[in-house]
Amino acid sequence: MTDLTCKLLIIGGGPGGYVCGIRAGQLGIDTVVVEQARAGGTCLNVGCIPSKALIHAADEFHKLSHYDGRSALGITAASSAIDLARTISWKDGIVARLTGGVEGLLKKAGTRLIMGQAEFLDGKTVQVTTDAAALRIVAENVVIATGSEAVELPFLPFGGNVISSTEALALDAVPERLVVVGGGYIGLEIGTAFAKLGAAVTIVEATSKILPQYDSALTRPVMASLEALGIKLLLDTKARSESDAGLIVETADGESIDLPADKILVTVGRRPRSQGAGIPGLSLDMDGHFIRIDETCRTSMRGVFAIGDVTGEPMLAHRAMAQGEMVAEILSGKKRVWDKTCIPAVCFTDPEIVTCGLSPEEAKTAGIETTSGQFPFTANGRAMSMEAESGFVRVVARKDNGRILGLQGAGTGISELASAFAIAIEMGARLDDIAAIIHAHPTLGEALHEACLKALGHSLHI
Repeated sequence: MTDLTCKLLIIGGGPGGYVCGIRAGQLGIDTVVVEQARAGGTCLNVGCIPSKALIHAADEFHKLSHYDGRSALGITAASSAIDLARTISWKDGIVARLTGGVEGLLKKAGTRLIMGQAEFLDGKTVQVTTDAAALRIVAENVVIATGSEAVELPFLPFGGNVISSTEALALDAVPERLVVVGGGYIGLEIGTAFAKLGAAVTIVEATSKILPQYDSALTRPVMASLEALGIKLLLDTKARSESDAGLIVETADGESIDLPADKILVTVGRRPRSQGAGIPGLSLDMDGHFIRIDETCRTSMRGVFAIGDVTGEPMLAHRAMAQGEMVAEILSGKKRVWDKTCIPAVCFTDPEIVTCGLSPEEAKTAGIETTSGQFPFTANGRAMSMEAESGFVRVVARKDNGRILGLQGAGTGISELASAFAIAIEMGARLDDIAAIIHAHPTLGEALHEACLKALGHSLHI
């Protein structure tokens, strides 16, 4: 067995782990990253990036298939078709470019990447099994960045026609009938994409609403889109078991329905990968299945850090990246703590949803008196010219001084406003600050300007 030593050992090469590795290498820290599958983790390989590629392909096909002579744009097209196998090959090419880029960036930073399965022997020692040999790595500091995985239902185990998002993003043909179990963002994003590709989609949700983390104002445009796409939505309905025809579900009134399905996509959440790699043997303090960390991502064991999905909500790639960068700088001697005011969240449904900071309800629960302003895309010239009038931008601010506490919105392409939303909140902007900024015309970003004007009581275009 070969022995290696390093100052920093990172277990997991996903967004948090590889960013930590790149930054640590840049800072001159002798660093090793161990990844069991492919650099980039779930996000680059089977999550964020491939799902957005599929969504884009579905959007393009959906537009083309509706240019049947009735479009107000005057465009007519005929015989639209899609070769999903070719689409998936294109998606895989993007993934390969990004994962290869990550490997190149780690190498450029001087960080060693080892592909293999890690197992903790103690808080400083990890055994790594690779295709070629077994290694034992002793490190001064360790970062656990093992990420998360799809939750499997015991009565609907993955296999055959029951698939997770990973398999859904690798299908080489559009299923004629797709049943999605779970009305969260993953199920709605993928379900909407396949509906646009021509599948008959049914979404089964056990609770009374879709996207439970968002308020009804934000989900209302998405509900309208689901209806327009012909997606069948069964709320207050529980999946029970697979059948010969598809999926047996039970409605709120106890009725049993056998839904026909060629594929059953289970998207009921994700759980942290905290039970493997010998992590339980470290006896770290936990919050349920999540590893408990402090404001510097330190765990209860000296010299052991944890970042990303394995540490709790929100389970977002950009949160993991920020944590990874912070930990690397702490280990280089810099004074850093986690003091983020907000972490933007984006749901890539149709239309997209963005939330940043506090919603009106959250501010009220916190006992903060607020004022708010909302501007609809029906009054935005750019949205009109894009046939994208569904949705709005909403601002939430303190009533006493106008400091912006939250920004939310729904609309086509509104994900690109997430950075502007976050900057406004992190920089402590007030309503009159945004109102005084000249926003380019015509752009969707004008809706942010107008929402702030509305909250100030002198909107211009509504």
